[in-house]
Amino acid sequence: MMHGFANPTRFLKLARWLTPLLLCSGLGIVGAALAYSLLAAPAERLQGETVRILFIHVPSAWLGMMGWMAIAAASLTELVWRHPLANLAARAAAVPGAFFTALCLVTGSLWGRPAWGTWWVWDGRLTSMLVLLFLYFGYIALAGAVERDGGSSRIAAIFGLIGVVNIPIIHYSVLWWNSLHQPPSITMGNSAMAPEFLWPLLAATLGFSLLFGGIVLARMRMLLADIQAEARLRRKAMEA
Repeated sequence: MMHGFANPTRFLKLARWLTPLLLCSGLGIVGAALAYSLLAAPAERLQGETVRILFIHVPSAWLGMMGWMAIAAASLTELVWRHPLANLAARAAAVPGAFFTALCLVTGSLWGRPAWGTWWVWDGRLTSMLVLLFLYFGYIALAGAVERDGGSSRIAAIFGLIGVVNIPIIHYSVLWWNSLHQPPSITMGNSAMAPEFLWPLLAATLGFSLLFGGIVLARMRMLLADIQAEARLRRKAMEA
């Protein structure tokens, strides 16, 4: 089934209607969740009004990590199965993944200043998240250089697989080392959050995830269009 969408025409036919569906539904859900967080959600007993930052911070952290997981999965697909669209999928996920990672770091600092009394600490969670941002920058630069100079895309794919080692470090950092960052509030089948914060947070995470998917598809369509346009120009140059 995976190879069924290896044909660019078939992929574009699917992405043409799926992209706006993901973007519009994501915007609607995010808008509703953020409106609730700003206008209706109560202040938290200990965190006060700063708890509202978490409705952006938590989804951003999730998508920063999931963005690299998408790069790793696409890289593995390219290396093992030579799927023709896998490289495009990895490149398309890199920029939004980097954006959400940076947004996670910024909102984390905004939350940390009143909660911890400092904008930044070099603990395991924050440092490993910053490393993830640098990995994104490195992947974007490497993939761009490969595309520009005509090198093998397998180089970027190998980098994408190596970088995935940082994901479990981010996830378990608050358990492995002493950290100002709080342990996970949501685990498999359990939550320490009150329902008035949990459900809108899950809604915001779903909405941002749909937006992420729509952006990745839109970027894949753009990258594929650039490749097809370049191929047409080369054919015309050869005919001339």
